[in-house]
Amino acid sequence: MSPVELRQLQHFLAVAEAQHFTRAAQRVNIVQSALSASIRALEQELDAKLFVRSTRSVRLTPAGQAFLEQARVALEAVEQARLAVAAVKGLQRGTLGIGTVQSLPAFLDLPALLARFHARHPGIEVRLCQGSPAHLLEKVRNGRLDLAFLPLCDASAGIATRLIACEELVVACAPAHPLAGREGVALAALRAEAFVEFEPAWGTRQLTDRAFLAAGLERRIAFEISDLDTQLALVARGLGIALVPEAVAEVRRSSLGIARLAGPEICWELVVATSVEGSGAQEGAARHFLALLDAVPA
Repeated sequence: MSPVELRQLQHFLAVAEAQHFTRAAQRVNIVQSALSASIRALEQELDAKLFVRSTRSVRLTPAGQAFLEQARVALEAVEQARLAVAAVKGLQRGTLGIGTVQSLPAFLDLPALLARFHARHPGIEVRLCQGSPAHLLEKVRNGRLDLAFLPLCDASAGIATRLIACEELVVACAPAHPLAGREGVALAALRAEAFVEFEPAWGTRQLTDRAFLAAGLERRIAFEISDLDTQLALVARGLGIALVPEAVAEVRRSSLGIARLAGPEICWELVVATSVEGSGAQEGAARHFLALLDAVPA
């Protein structure tokens, strides 16, 4: 049996309500012969007579009466589906999944950006989650997130990235530390220092590890943590030093000492990651959010 087509339901409903083929044909804007052919095809597919025809009128058979109720339900469901799609396209409803690493506000005021987006599109439900870069990338790849803010990492299959911010790493230390206020500090001068460092998959850890490896240097990691506040609280207490983005250190200058490294500078780069499949033409809420992000002053 062939599937019943939407146009056949529309034709059937027109005839059932008009009780006349000519008037029904005018209603659906087709010629009467085409309407009659459509009804015959529908009856063949259902293997049931739907109408009793006479020279003056058309009336439903018992089978036609039973089919009428369900046809109306089906057409109403299709109309509701169309309205739902229109609402999503018009940003009247829908969802937007955003991922972010921790401690993002120093580079991008995400709460303010989300507030502006919500003010413009209050019907969009925004879902926000934090995680490690690898965790966020996997969610973007499998479609569980529309986009994610994270540090630039190695090329990842199925992921497109766009640079959002670039920050030089500086040495954060206690205010009374001998390094505080110094310029042109070589990495080799940090070998004897205790480091307060992120866990391997978090924050600036991989970037710092690579810098020391490239310089052929080893370092001593005294603390391994997973959040910026704890890292900087330990540093401020003199329990170790850390390499952090300049903007992060400057925000906490009242409780930290800052030293600048000798060149070449180590840059921490923040990107927004999206799926390659959707990067060419981001749709709906994600596209509008990215446009709002582009409008943020550098």
